[in-house]
Amino acid sequence: MSSKVYVVGVGMTKFEKPETREWRYFDMAREAGTAALGDAGVRYEQVEQVAAGYVFGPSTCGQRAAYELGLTGVPVYNVNNNCATGSTALMMAVQWVAGGLNDCVLALGFEQMKRGALGGGMNNDDFNASPLARHYTLMAELHGFEPTPPTAQIFGDAAREHMERYGTTAEQLAMVAAKNHRHSVHNPNAQFQDEYSVQEILEAKEIHRPLTKLQCSPTSDGAAAAVVVSERFVEEWGLGEQAVEVVAQAMATDTAEAFETRSCIDVVGRPMTRDAARRVYEVSGLGPEDVDVIELHDCFSINELITYEALGLCGEGEGGKLVADGGTTYGGRWVVNPSGGLISKGHPLGATGLAQCAEISWQLRGTAGGRQVEGARVGMAHNVGLGGAAVVTVFRRG
Repeated sequence: MSSKVYVVGVGMTKFEKPETREWRYFDMAREAGTAALGDAGVRYEQVEQVAAGYVFGPSTCGQRAAYELGLTGVPVYNVNNNCATGSTALMMAVQWVAGGLNDCVLALGFEQMKRGALGGGMNNDDFNASPLARHYTLMAELHGFEPTPPTAQIFGDAAREHMERYGTTAEQLAMVAAKNHRHSVHNPNAQFQDEYSVQEILEAKEIHRPLTKLQCSPTSDGAAAAVVVSERFVEEWGLGEQAVEVVAQAMATDTAEAFETRSCIDVVGRPMTRDAARRVYEVSGLGPEDVDVIELHDCFSINELITYEALGLCGEGEGGKLVADGGTTYGGRWVVNPSGGLISKGHPLGATGLAQCAEISWQLRGTAGGRQVEGARVGMAHNVGLGGAAVVTVFRRG
């Protein structure tokens, strides 16, 4: 960072099953944006630029959403980076402030989705035009193609590879989901707040072997937002008590390794995450041993295990053992996904990365209620989108 950057206000809606509430994407954005501004004690007239993230929607939905907060004429940038959209919007906001262009900006993410499984490139009329054509083609070459949702299929194939290569068990995969469902009980913003046993998760409907329904993130409606400011703004407006520093942030996209290894574990983002994590550790001077709380992209239970390894929480192939030993829940070395994660909190694509930012901010401020991680001072967020992009962010307070 060329200069210090802080998050001083966050807000989010409750994440909900699509089509269960009479609202539209701009209603969600107004609710989350108003909450973030109110949390910061900042007026929308003080915001100099807006990064608005969403995946499903026509051009300039970002303007339509931001206009609910005010008509001030500020630039609004529409951001789409698949499931990493929310963290990409946050990264743009951070860069504007770190580069000295602005003192106060808003990152806003929202999504209004349809019920049912998230579609993918295999359903396109022109498969070769799909941004995931290369990913799904390799998946099909390695494991065939079945009439199941392609995103579940590629992650399910990654899970089977992990099991065959490292001895990971179906029970360990289910333990990830059980942990995150258990954490969500204390999150009023979570789409689901039900606790399940490992056995119940294993016995749930299979989506794509070995992944069951309770190990897959749902489609969701919702929005989240963050007010990002400079050190000068924090001092001028007396916001030090609530300011959470963005210490380092990095984005990585696919390299040749993702495809040359001919492994779905790499196709779904392990090299990207590893590269982004390495860079934030180098820039921040911090390592995984310094982190207290983590929000990571558990779109499927296997991705949480893959991400443990890519972030350096454990060695390659040791993710199953880490969760089985209780290393990623309360009383363990880290608390991972105290919000319930994508699996239980929900996954409105454009909002997910900013909801992670909100959870880490609350944790580092000590205001996370029943899910508070005691003494949390350093937090990390990880958000990944196939196609691809992985964003890793390190936050610190005090």
